Amino acid sequence: MSTVPPHSSVGAAEVRGAHLVGSVNLPDAETVLRTVGAHLGDRMRRIPDGEVGERFYWIQFQTRRFDTMAGLSRLPIEPFFLRDTFDGRPFRVDAGVQAADLVFPDLGYASAALESFATFARLVDDGVLAPATRFQVSLPTPAAIAGAFIVPEDRAAFEAAYERALLGELARIVDGIPHERLAIQWDTAVEFALLEGRIEPWFTDVLDGVVERSIRQARAVPDDVEVGFHLCYGDVEEHHFVQPADAGWLAAVTRGIVEGAGRRISWVHLPVPIDRDDTEFFSPLRDVAVPETTELYLGLLHHEDGEEGARRRIAAASTAQARFGVATECGFGRGPSERTTGLLDLHAAVADAW
Repeated sequence: MSTVPPHSSVGAAEVRGAHLVGSVNLPDAETVLRTVGAHLGDRMRRIPDGEVGERFYWIQFQTRRFDTMAGLSRLPIEPFFLRDTFDGRPFRVDAGVQAADLVFPDLGYASAALESFATFARLVDDGVLAPATRFQVSLPTPAAIAGAFIVPEDRAAFEAAYERALLGELARIVDGIPHERLAIQWDTAVEFALLEGRIEPWFTDVLDGVVERSIRQARAVPDDVEVGFHLCYGDVEEHHFVQPADAGWLAAVTRGIVEGAGRRISWVHLPVPIDRDDTEFFSPLRDVAVPETTELYLGLLHHEDGEEGARRRIAAASTAQARFGVATECGFGRGPSERTTGLLDLHAAVADAW
């Protein structure tokens, strides 16, 4: 496979294209798709539906599914992860119940994807969206659900059970949407809380465990469906759960995925904190050989300092990678709605068209 070699100094970067992580603060999927198409259509390979409705706060809505399940109970204690954000108490597997025997309800991901794709397809047919644009579906990793909502002693068994249920949702999605029009994104966030020691891991050698899980998730997607990764340090009130010292863990996970997946990884998205316009933050990325068939997106757009700040971070990033697109650090569905079109225009101001 042809690759872009690591760089110690590459000068001005080629900034090509833009990526939306997932959530967009607009009222419904059609409004998201129309607005993104109008503001960014020539810069987008794929467009999500904005994670509207119950998916507004990422995985939080899954707890309402768990409340309906036999064999799972909430504990009368405060949340132990992101307690100011997730409003439910943690769950345990009931005594005498095997996690493998849990029966999950409809998790909501496939139903939402199929409904939104019908709108997407209509807008393509009407000429609102370019025919080559793919419909992007974001899915959480099973480790995210286990790490955020399940007591430590039950996480390993619950993760395996939830993975089977989530892959059932994935199967419905790939069966219901033409493969040439679909892109699957794995949202990989709680894994960085594990790598940074923010929460207790339930598997040994955390980096290897994170990469092995990511590879398994990539391979679960059919080869003729695009697959990508959003690597994330969280977005709690627009702040990370840990501020990374540099891009070291991001680089290590990216390298592990692209080298080990055994299939094309269409894109990888990495966050960049607003105050990191120094080359030291990006230096670990110099040793990542990004395949030419993989789009690298750096989440270096911030509404606080706009185009000027983005260009400072682009200049610093160009010392590590010569070619990348731009994005925000995470989705922006939980920010003020009046900020949305300005952020879309910021993407357009700093990214060249494809």
